[in-house]
Amino acid sequence: MGFLAQKYLTEKDGQLWLTEDERENLKISYRIKKIIFEEQSPFQDIMIADSYDFGKMLVLDGVVQTTSIDGYIYNEMISHIPLCIHPDPKKVLIIGGGDCGVAREVCRYQQVEQVEMVEIDERVVHASKTFLPEVSDYLADERVHYYYEDGVHFVRERAGEYDVIIVDSSDPVGPATALFEKEFYENIATALKDDGLMVCQSQSPIFHQATMKQSYERISDIFPAAMLYTAVVPTYPGGLWSFTIGSKKYQRLNPEICPTKETRYVNKSILSACFSLPQFLQQELERKK
Repeated sequence: MGFLAQKYLTEKDGQLWLTEDERENLKISYRIKKIIFEEQSPFQDIMIADSYDFGKMLVLDGVVQTTSIDGYIYNEMISHIPLCIHPDPKKVLIIGGGDCGVAREVCRYQQVEQVEMVEIDERVVHASKTFLPEVSDYLADERVHYYYEDGVHFVRERAGEYDVIIVDSSDPVGPATALFEKEFYENIATALKDDGLMVCQSQSPIFHQATMKQSYERISDIFPAAMLYTAVVPTYPGGLWSFTIGSKKYQRLNPEICPTKETRYVNKSILSACFSLPQFLQQELERKK
């Protein structure tokens, strides 16, 4: 094992296991075949591991970010839903998304003319393009422009530029907590055009309910319309995952512009069904602050 594998993997009965700590009361373990790539970047520890049940996976600081088996679910849901609400998205900003899966999905839309991807760690993009093509698809679309810098600072300097902004953030731990602050959402609203909309992942409705509700309430305070929807992503704690849209104008889906023939999860039924929330979640969102 390499130096990072020794840091994050344990060996038991001749088998390698990656164990991810989710809060204090839950641990998720993955049986690993081998480590394909490992590197310590200036920002974090990066690994591409090949697991038995989830295939290749991107692991940052010991935490699984995406896998070749189910990563497409998250990437399609955070991309296609907002792009099927905005009637004519031409300029899209992605904050985060170093595995390139979101950018890959955005590029399925022919009307999109420019995609700006702001990822603080260039080495994550390199590793994903090189060793995780199941997610990145060796992304080489000329419409995609990369900016390797802090997304919080980047969006602060923009005004009225984007039709859609997608916040593909990691969990709100350490520096990533800034991506869940109200000031950040306000800056996103400023960076959007007058009819623009944004979407972010808003964590598990089961295990991170406070974070989910906080994101929804902050976005509701800023945008005329806020909409929460869900999907099941097996890799993520609890499986059920939430996303929140903030829109200045548009609220209705337009399934006719969604390239569902090229997707593996999203179809016309999913586009509408994902907004049908379970009773406990409806009640939580309706509850006063």
